[in-house]
Amino acid sequence: MITIQTKNLTKIYTMGEMEVTALKDINLEIEEGEFLAITGTSGSGKSTLMHLIGCLDTPTKGEYFIDGQDVAHLSGDELAKIRNEKIGFVFQKFNLLPDLKTLANVALPLLYAKKTETEANQKAKELLIKVGLENRINHYPYQLSGGQQQRVAISRSLVSNPSVILADEPTGNLDSQTGESVIEIFKKLHQLGKTIILVTHEMEIAKKTNRIIELLDGKIISDKKI
Repeated sequence: MITIQTKNLTKIYTMGEMEVTALKDINLEIEEGEFLAITGTSGSGKSTLMHLIGCLDTPTKGEYFIDGQDVAHLSGDELAKIRNEKIGFVFQKFNLLPDLKTLANVALPLLYAKKTETEANQKAKELLIKVGLENRINHYPYQLSGGQQQRVAISRSLVSNPSVILADEPTGNLDSQTGESVIEIFKKLHQLGKTIILVTHEMEIAKKTNRIIELLDGKIISDKKI
């Protein structure tokens, strides 16, 4: 089953009188349960593609489908609903709320989805136990190591049971050993059937996935399975 499909996806930014084509005619299919990397040098278009796949932006031209639903030109509120229900995000800088404890950070997406606090906290606790943070539930982000914060972020990305996990440079702020442990978590999620998309400029990280899509100047120059 195809989870993500793009047809001639194009993004053009207007800067004064100048137009910059960040992505041009991206045709892509990602199957349910794939573990892949989108890579490329700075300015290649990978961040723009990530924002479009994550429904954080809309294309200038082209089509984009998630689980068969056309989402290319939805409104901001409609895109927010898609993000909350279908996509889990993991960021390089963790993006945890500093004034919330670990449990509350993970439970937050469910509260946005109108779940009860009891239900949200129970689900959050279950996920934190699975990533080995049962003893850090009542800690604030500043009381956690970088690796622990990223595990919290991964738990938060999973709490709404999304069909796609989109990870932007998830090991970028971590030492190599901690980064490897984070990649192992993604591998386990892949084995459980999750669709995992890593966006990274590090080829060594990309090689730990099963498929590498490489961008250059806004175009796909390579798409190969490992």
